[in-house]
Amino acid sequence: MPLPLKGPGHRSRGAFTLIELLVVIAIIAVLIGLLVPAVQKVREAANRMQCANNLKQMGIAFQSHHDSVGRLPSGGNGWTDPPTFIGVGSPATGSSQLSGWGFQILPYLEQDAVWKGGGGTTVALCQQNAISAVIKTYFCPSRRAPAALPAQGNWYTPAGTFGHGPTDYATSCGTGNDGVVCYGPSGRKISDITDGTSNTMVLGDKRMDLANVGGYQSDDNEGYSSGWDWDVVRPSNVVPLADRKSGVNSGENRFGSSHSSGLNVAMADGSTRFVTFSVSQAAFQAIGTCNGGEVANLP
Repeated sequence: MPLPLKGPGHRSRGAFTLIELLVVIAIIAVLIGLLVPAVQKVREAANRMQCANNLKQMGIAFQSHHDSVGRLPSGGNGWTDPPTFIGVGSPATGSSQLSGWGFQILPYLEQDAVWKGGGGTTVALCQQNAISAVIKTYFCPSRRAPAALPAQGNWYTPAGTFGHGPTDYATSCGTGNDGVVCYGPSGRKISDITDGTSNTMVLGDKRMDLANVGGYQSDDNEGYSSGWDWDVVRPSNVVPLADRKSGVNSGENRFGSSHSSGLNVAMADGSTRFVTFSVSQAAFQAIGTCNGGEVANLP
């Protein structure tokens, strides 16, 4: 039986009206506005946890170095000294190694191949391979993905054009040279940490200029393998601050991070802590020195 025709006053509904569509879009926008901060907060929490894990691995590597060599890694001589090799594939150890802590702990981070020069057929190529290596553990995920700095002509030995593998972490030199890692090729012993290993910082997030991340900054240009230099050493007698965004090409040679409210640090006993940016200069200096006798009252 045929259906009756619809009357002239009845219209079928085939789509949303413009007002209804705008309301739906507005609701979606509100939901996205509520969801995005929550997702960012969860992502930052995961990044902060991964950063702390990186520091824990490095802290344990410091202890393993002490167990193996009899001393903690040293600060090395300076940025002009590349990793010391006594032969192809044979890096120097102990006081014979002039490069800094970042290179010295590689065997204890499952980076033995990099430590030995990455298959280089000459000492110079071994040094080049080590300097340009990208070590994932040395990168904070809140700041950047692991990547080498752009290749360019090296300004110290070995000669050549290659990139430098950076690091987002530094050790404390305290008020000058009274941190766990000291200047020169001879490292300290754990017994030298008279302030107590649970009260003394070994490593922490370093502050950087976000506008120039991925390029050569004044305190992020030598790379992780550098000896005594702002790339890998920072003082604790100034308070840590959040990363800069002003494009001044420096993190002011101080500790800091891309985390929202503070920085991760590894203590000499192998533990990690989160230190807020509200920490006092006195308290931060106390954990950054190994034998100053200060009381570390962290917030």
